[in-house]
Amino acid sequence: MAESSGKRPPLGGPSTSLTAPAVAAGPIDAGETVAARPTVWKRFRRHRLAMFGLVVLVVLALICAFAPEIFPLKPYAVDLRAYQKPPSAAHWLGTDSSGRDVLSRLIFGGRVSLSVGIVAVGIYVALGMLFGSVSGYWGGWVDSLVMRLADIFMAFPRLIIIITVAALVGPSIYNVMLIIGLLGWPPTARIVRGMYLSLREQEFVTASRAIGASPARIMALHLLPNVLAPVIVASTFGTAEAILLEAGLSFLGLGVQPPTASWGNMLNAAQDITILQSMPWLWLPPGLMIAITVLSLNFVGDGLRDALDPHQQPGGIR
Repeated sequence: MAESSGKRPPLGGPSTSLTAPAVAAGPIDAGETVAARPTVWKRFRRHRLAMFGLVVLVVLALICAFAPEIFPLKPYAVDLRAYQKPPSAAHWLGTDSSGRDVLSRLIFGGRVSLSVGIVAVGIYVALGMLFGSVSGYWGGWVDSLVMRLADIFMAFPRLIIIITVAALVGPSIYNVMLIIGLLGWPPTARIVRGMYLSLREQEFVTASRAIGASPARIMALHLLPNVLAPVIVASTFGTAEAILLEAGLSFLGLGVQPPTASWGNMLNAAQDITILQSMPWLWLPPGLMIAITVLSLNFVGDGLRDALDPHQQPGGIR
């Protein structure tokens, strides 16, 4: 019998690895090497609107972070002699009904609005990943209990619940963060649960159980890294939604309270028909900032979705 020329792979090599398999970066064409595949960053850079949104968000974040050093005028300084003055050399965006500089309040209000969006999304992403992981991994009655709880949260209009809770607990920036965060976890939990239901039957999970890995270790080290991509994309869109919710609550007087500035409570002045018609500098700048920020976050979310899921056909304008 002819001796076989093949060699067995050594024990402990790639064929016996118990870790989760890397997510493929898309089908490989003939002659294409792994090194030639575009990375996530390269795929993201091809999305022009996403890059534009990222630049806008970085510039806005830097301006808001270094606002005290950039703008000498204080957002809470009242000058009754400058009552509702139009834009001028002294006040580039004019002054409000208390003589405060609109530009300073716009920049400092951006710090508040962005903070509310980031913190609120951080809260509900953490809750969604926790509930989704437990529900998807254990299944059975645990899955049914968590999903029925999520159904209850999603069965009622979220804005109505948020307004009601904000009216009961009192308006403040911290209450707005908690309310949006505690009520927004069901969509994230459903995403995580769906991926866990699929991943828990994979061979690397079975192998991990066979060597005695605890459920917490399997969920944290083997399954969780595989669900981060869709969660990151959902978080980007969620931040935009949280900023809009904060603006709506503050506009109604149930969010961030004056004299603390936010884009939402700056829009509160637009309730007066006289201001709407003759003083656009009081409501147009915060409205534009909300629109630009939300659009930029949505552009970045689209780019991340296409970059992290190469099998998805890229959409939108490039």
